Amino acid sequence: MKKVGKWGALGFLAFYLVSQPHRAATVVHGALGGLTGAATSLSSFVSDLP
Repeated sequence: MKKVGKWGALGFLAFYLVSQPHRAATVVHGALGGLTGAATSLSSFVSDLP
């Protein structure tokens, strides 16, 4: 069942990328922006520790 779910998710991702590349790029850009913000916040927190 895990294999079917994994292949189904990969198939859906491939279909989404091919059918709506602009929206897929927007999703990836937003996710990477969120990760960048989280990393910056964590870096600031660790730098402020005594």
